[in-house]
Amino acid sequence: MPLRSIVVFFVVVFSGAAQAATILVWGDSLSAGYGLRSQESWPTLLQTRLQREGFRHMVINASVSGETSAGGRSRLPAALDRHKPDLLILELGANDGLRGLKPSLMADNLAAMIRAARERGVRVLLVGMQMPPNYGAAYNRRFQQTFVDVAREHDVPLVPFLLDGFADRGEMFQRDGIHPTAEAQEIIVDTVWKKLVAMLKG
Repeated sequence: MPLRSIVVFFVVVFSGAAQAATILVWGDSLSAGYGLRSQESWPTLLQTRLQREGFRHMVINASVSGETSAGGRSRLPAALDRHKPDLLILELGANDGLRGLKPSLMADNLAAMIRAARERGVRVLLVGMQMPPNYGAAYNRRFQQTFVDVAREHDVPLVPFLLDGFADRGEMFQRDGIHPTAEAQEIIVDTVWKKLVAMLKG
């Protein structure tokens, strides 16, 4: 092989290896790892899962405790331009529900974030949430259905419920009864992974 061809080969191979695809996790305290050490949060465990399964993606966790869908919507464009992700995991809305905000407003914000991502060529995985029973059956139905409707309208994959598999197990939550323990984080990764891996392979 001529020297010039060898140089080009190494430039292509190693520059490609240095540019791993990026997954941006855009959520609230449930993804920020509230009350946990940074290495215990599910986005960190997701990075480990990706490496173990042979995916060269890099996870950037830009989640903020207390974030609402409106706050996430206002911050997202700048974050997309800064991090230039290939895929966005959109996990917002829980704080909207806890504050009793109208699901229709949350729907508008989620839709705007999906559009902002798509305008930049970023694929989106939407993550849904449910409210505790004390918020009332009618509100809970509307809230949960909002994620389904947004996902269907914008044709994006949906993880129906981030806390699926342990939401009714008190020992899996910290003292506040809201934030999952370190032990629950691996379950969350399993839940997200079921939808995410199909997107990565696709």
